[in-house]
Amino acid sequence: PDYVFGETYKPESLEEVEKYIKENKHLKGMKSASEIAEDGIDLGENQKKMLEKIEELTLYIIEQNKAINNLQKEVDLLKKNTKQ
Repeated sequence: PDYVFGETYKPESLEEVEKYIKENKHLKGMKSASEIAEDGIDLGENQKKMLEKIEELTLYIIEQNKAINNLQKEVDLLKKNTKQ
């Protein structure tokens, strides 16, 4: 699902993901264990959904890495200013 990397695709915030998981005990867009037990699973569709989730995770990691790098720059600047 390369659409995840498209300009218009906006993944939910991690707060929204957390809220959904707490309420539903599974990822949004994925079948719950009880649904799978009752209806079975389409392996092709499941693979597509799993790849979508992996790609979303990659976007979250990239954003977190940017935030970490910005925070590190601030820490380095503060250290430099306190030594002077």
